[in-house]
Amino acid sequence: MNIPNLITILRVLLIPIFILLFYLPFSWSYLAASAVFGFAAITDWLDGYLARRLEQSTPFGAFLDPVADKLMVAVALVLLVEEHATFWLTLPAAIIIGREIVISALREWMAELGARAHVSVSNLGKWKTAAQMVALVILLASPPSETVWVVLGFVLLIVAAALTLWSMVQYLIAAWPHLSPTVENK
Repeated sequence: MNIPNLITILRVLLIPIFILLFYLPFSWSYLAASAVFGFAAITDWLDGYLARRLEQSTPFGAFLDPVADKLMVAVALVLLVEEHATFWLTLPAAIIIGREIVISALREWMAELGARAHVSVSNLGKWKTAAQMVALVILLASPPSETVWVVLGFVLLIVAAALTLWSMVQYLIAAWPHLSPTVENK
């Protein structure tokens, strides 16, 4: 166990706290849930930075880090879809969650073929993550009323969903030679 792994575990442990805060019947609950989510999002960057800087990358960390990220984002999206109950949030949420399922399965399949490097994280994925995290922090802090912040959050989430689709297409194109039938298989 090392510091980056402990930070990743902390991120997973923050999920129930984040959910509890979101549902508390107080005027400050949205802001508190958003702050915990924002803190968890920062730890996502921090654990990766520390793992590289301190040369403490481990197989456990490589496994748990993306799982923690996906759990955190999926929970936030589910809470927001329930709370806001609008097409403008539900469709991007479904795209983002659906893409994560497709890409996780694709990476697993490519790893079985020994070609996982063809579907490793790209810079586009990092931009998608940034837009997604900022959108989620804004939306979690905002009650479901029509405010400038909610509209900004929806716009950023739609941008994140578009980047999500674009990156998924890039991953599928990179993986296509391994997924399509070859002449030798016929």
